[in-house]
Amino acid sequence: SAAENAVGGVVVGTFVRVVVRGVPKAAAEALLGGDGAYSPVPTAAGASGLGGAVGVGGVGPAWNGWCGGAGPVVLSALLQHECKLSVMHYGVTKSSSYDSPLRSKTPLWFHVGFRRERAAPVFSTDGLGDKHKFERFLHARRPSVATVYGPVSYPPAPVLAFKEVVTAAGMGVRLVLSGNVRKADPDRIVLKRIILTGTPFKTHKSKAVVRQMFFNPEDIRWFKPLELWTKYGLRGKIVDAIGTHGHMKCLLNGVVQARDTICATMYKRVYPKFLAA
Repeated sequence: SAAENAVGGVVVGTFVRVVVRGVPKAAAEALLGGDGAYSPVPTAAGASGLGGAVGVGGVGPAWNGWCGGAGPVVLSALLQHECKLSVMHYGVTKSSSYDSPLRSKTPLWFHVGFRRERAAPVFSTDGLGDKHKFERFLHARRPSVATVYGPVSYPPAPVLAFKEVVTAAGMGVRLVLSGNVRKADPDRIVLKRIILTGTPFKTHKSKAVVRQMFFNPEDIRWFKPLELWTKYGLRGKIVDAIGTHGHMKCLLNGVVQARDTICATMYKRVYPKFLAA
C-alpha cells in the first residue's frame, strides 16, 4: 500500500512515477522545450567538441541562470531511514592543501554523496575500543573520526568538507578534509580529559594537606572517590575536607615532597554542536 511504501520504501527495480512540483517556469521551459532544451549527444560525437568537452548541446540562458550551468538535472532517491537525523561518524583525513589549524566544532559544509549539509564536527581518535579521546584540532597525516548531527547515510559514501573563507574577491570555500562515511551510531562515546591540579600546603611522610584544587568543602566531598596521582609517580586518595576554603587531607603511597604537584583526572562526554541553519 501507499502507507507501507512511504515508511519502508520500495524494492529496487520497481517502476515509480515521480511528480516534480514547484519548479520555476523559466527553468522548466528551458529544460523541456525551446532553444534551451537539453539534447543528449553520444560520447564519441561529443568528445570532438570545442576543447574536447563531452557534449556539444546544453541548456539555455534561463536554465544557466537558475542552476549555475551545471547541465542536466540528476534525480536521486533516498534509501530507507535516509530521511532521518542521527549522529553520523565519518572517517576523515585533513587535506594536505590546508595548512591552518582546524578546531573541533568549526562550522563546515559537508558534501556526503550527492547531499550537502552544514555541521560543526567533533574530532576524535580512530581506535578499536568503545571510548575514544576527544581531539581539539584535526591533525595532519593522521586518520580521525568526525562526529556530526546529520541525515543518515550508508557507507562507503564519500565525504568532502569545505570551510568558508573571506578573500579579496569575496566569500570562498577551501577543502579542509576528505574521507568516507563510517556509520550512524549515537552510542559511540567521545571523552574529553580534564586534569585538576593542587599544591601541597603541609606535608608529613605520606600525608599532605592540599590546596588550590577545590575551593569549598562541598566539592571535596563530591569528588572524594577520585584517585589522586602526582608528578613524581605517587598514588593516593582524598581523606577529608579541612576548613571552609578548599583545603583537604590526602593520603598517598609514598613520601610526599613539597615541590610535588597533586593531580586528579576527570572525563567528560563530548557531543557535536547542532547547527539549526
